Amino acid sequence: MAKFYDGINDEQRAFIAAQPLFFVATAPDEGRINVSPKGLDDSFVVLTPNRVAFLNLTGSGNETAAHLLRDDRITIMFCAFAGAPKILRLYGRGRSVHPRDGEWADLIGRFKAYPAARQIVVIDVDSVNSSCGFGVPLMELQSQRTVLPEWADRKGDDGIAKYQREKNATSFDGYPTGLFDDDDED
Repeated sequence: MAKFYDGINDEQRAFIAAQPLFFVATAPDEGRINVSPKGLDDSFVVLTPNRVAFLNLTGSGNETAAHLLRDDRITIMFCAFAGAPKILRLYGRGRSVHPRDGEWADLIGRFKAYPAARQIVVIDVDSVNSSCGFGVPLMELQSQRTVLPEWADRKGDDGIAKYQREKNATSFDGYPTGLFDDDDED
């Protein structure tokens, strides 16, 4: 049975910490709705019962950042793929924190160091929803993928900067992502 909470409690915090995968959903006022799987080790943290953050690494797109500039609504979903069935959703308002921002230094230390860390998404959680997850399959985690960190190491800092300029400065719909100081965020 679905149940809503005003914030993340201790049991939910432990559930979040145990999940190797989470999903991020955002939508701009116009354009594509985005759902992204995320999950490298130590890439999600609960800061307070009503604030969470995740480390967003360089990837093929940067939809979450672009969408949050246009409409800051965001949903995070965790599913139990092992053990008791459960789904946990965090609803809130999000924003991106970049290496150039003052908050970066305080936040980045909460995450495992990954090459090509692009931004940290901070979410003020309005409500938490737990539901049964009876339809979610049981699956076994083999291991975390190493492809992204290895790719970033091979690219190096200059290669990552070039890639981000080419692939991450705008969304698939052409919206600016705010990744660079000179982006037009209007």
